[in-house]
Amino acid sequence: MEKTVRMTKEYTETSFVEKKSKFISYISPVYTEQEAVNFINSIKKKHYDATHNCSAFIIGDSANIQRSSDDGEPSGTAGVPMLEVLRKEGLTNTVVVVTRYFGGILLGAGGLIRAYTQGVADAVRAAGIVKLQPYEVYNVNIDYSFLSKLQYELARKDYVAADTQYLDTVTMKLLAEQQLSESLQEDLVQWTNGNVSIVHLGTEVLKVDEATGTII
Repeated sequence: MEKTVRMTKEYTETSFVEKKSKFISYISPVYTEQEAVNFINSIKKKHYDATHNCSAFIIGDSANIQRSSDDGEPSGTAGVPMLEVLRKEGLTNTVVVVTRYFGGILLGAGGLIRAYTQGVADAVRAAGIVKLQPYEVYNVNIDYSFLSKLQYELARKDYVAADTQYLDTVTMKLLAEQQLSESLQEDLVQWTNGNVSIVHLGTEVLKVDEATGTII
């Protein structure tokens, strides 16, 4: 994966009022265009009495599917600005709907753009962002005499101990970001004086919380 894929972390709702118009934002991770369409339709059904249910989504690791809808707002004042927020955040596999209940005061084109932009920005901030990070996966086998040393050293590094089995010997499943995979193997050999079995199991793409750096 040449480019790090970033997407919204979880389904979230936010809202605010601008000149008596209520704006309610809904954001969710999705993986296909049909999922995005289904999500939009579910919000439209929920808010069938709303003045507008504007939407935008980006799908695909290369962000190749991008759609937006003004849903009756003046052209270019809702869907495109919403889509632009997702683009600027570098997000994909994300759908957002901003529902508006008109409050009787016209906002004008500039006011609408600002409101729908805020609606998406608020939702993105509240939901959080995850990145899809490729990790190299290794099966590591060591003698118990090296366990405490290994646990101490691993805690000081950016490697991930995904699983440990305590049998006749210790078997660990270790993950390393691709640029750290060689370092992991070298470190394991050094920490155990070469008394280690290392088997590469392949590559896994995992979700990493961008705010905390933890795998989720």
